Amino acid sequence: MKKKSSFSTQGQRADIGELEIYRMLPNRYADAVGPFVFLDHIVPRIQTEINKEGTGAHPHRGIATLTYVLNGEDEHFDSAGNYAKVHSGGVQWMNAGNGIIHDETLNHDAQTDSKLVHAFQFWINLPAKIKLGKPAYLAIEGSEVPVKLLPEGSGWVKVMVGSFEEIHATIPGYSEQFLYHVHLEPGAGFTTSFADKIEVAVFLPALPALINDENFSAGDFIEFDRAAGELELKNEGHDPCDLLLFGGEAYLEPIVAQGPFVMNSLSEIADAYKDLYAGRYGTIDYEQQRSKTEY
Repeated sequence: MKKKSSFSTQGQRADIGELEIYRMLPNRYADAVGPFVFLDHIVPRIQTEINKEGTGAHPHRGIATLTYVLNGEDEHFDSAGNYAKVHSGGVQWMNAGNGIIHDETLNHDAQTDSKLVHAFQFWINLPAKIKLGKPAYLAIEGSEVPVKLLPEGSGWVKVMVGSFEEIHATIPGYSEQFLYHVHLEPGAGFTTSFADKIEVAVFLPALPALINDENFSAGDFIEFDRAAGELELKNEGHDPCDLLLFGGEAYLEPIVAQGPFVMNSLSEIADAYKDLYAGRYGTIDYEQQRSKTEY
């Protein structure tokens, strides 16, 4: 049985500086899909000047952030001393744990001739029992992201979170969760199944697609029912189509989100701000971190 769509939405503008951003999650219909509580789409644009300012140093607690750079390069700094750049196709993942300050700078990919910048940021909610754990960090270049090739050159599935068939993501998962980038050549299709009560969403960043016999437009964020069933994705266009497919088991603990913090109660939010203002999240030493690694 094919899953039915519950809703679709085009998101809301949430620009940062020169970056044109659409906030896809949370939206007017849903606050979360599985453990995913946030998705920003940094829409594709040609970048003519180098961005030196970044998004600005800011805190997080209680979540893992995941930045997927479809085109461009992303430079990461944080107050735990982590630093790296990833390039087109790469992923920056950070478990904020009990509190961290981080900053990211998005630019065009210096390893290519392209000036195109296109990226996504997700927040993945952490279970209550590890929200106050030690922060962790991974930088994964595009060539290191596990990928499953589809039959007859029809496309591929990148597995950034979770598993798909025999392919397992490098990024740790703290519940049943998945994040796939599905690439379909013109005329190609892809079908996968989900168990009962698994929450599933699809985002179409650039081109339309046919999903379970329903036409959806570029920019659509679609969530599906929670009954067991299949998703059939089809590219009926003349150009290759990319889709983000993500979700997981429902997050059953209370969710209290305020600013950059996602906790389980208002008192935990208050504690997050207290620790921030007390300086317990540390600070970023930009020059020292850049000097650790040559790029």
